[in-house]
Amino acid sequence: MALEDTLKQLNELNLNDIDFSRIGVWPLAGRIVVLLLIAALLAAGGYFFLIKERYQQLEFAANKEQELFKQFEKKSFEASNLDAYRDQLAEMEDTFGALLKQLPKDTEVPGLLEDIDEYGRGAGLTIKKVALEDEQVGEFYVELPIRIEVQGGYHEFGAFISGIAGMPRIVTLHDFDIKASKDKGGALLDMVINAKTYRYKEQGDEG
Repeated sequence: MALEDTLKQLNELNLNDIDFSRIGVWPLAGRIVVLLLIAALLAAGGYFFLIKERYQQLEFAANKEQELFKQFEKKSFEASNLDAYRDQLAEMEDTFGALLKQLPKDTEVPGLLEDIDEYGRGAGLTIKKVALEDEQVGEFYVELPIRIEVQGGYHEFGAFISGIAGMPRIVTLHDFDIKASKDKGGALLDMVINAKTYRYKEQGDEG
């Protein structure tokens, strides 16, 4: 019946009568309570000062493992497709090289202006002006604006624009303006159009 005696002692325990200096002669119930409290404090302290820190380290390591696993999967996929990437890179380099060849060099710009002039005359237009304007330097390329002023009819304009669009060099057309010409009693039309060609930005080009 030791258990019943212990419970009875716990019920009769008065906290006001506790003397910690005489803990050695306390009733068994009091000593058990103190031991349980000490054990609980030690367990809580061990958790907060040791186990909790280890748990946080374990959680961090688990997250790091997942991150490394994802990196491994990505690199493994890239490694397995390395030949395909190399083929794509070579194809992109070829395409880029082909595009660069369509961009006029500085020495080719006068010839390009002459070609535009010839296309206009071949279409039956009167060429009033084909002039290169100030360069516009971008991040990777230099834009070369060309102002074109011609006179003629709608059909001639269409043939002229089609000719420019079919040029081997990259030339884009922008901001055209067509008005009735003041010459010859307005029987003809005047067209002003801004063309742009491009060249690759060299190291010496300034922005």
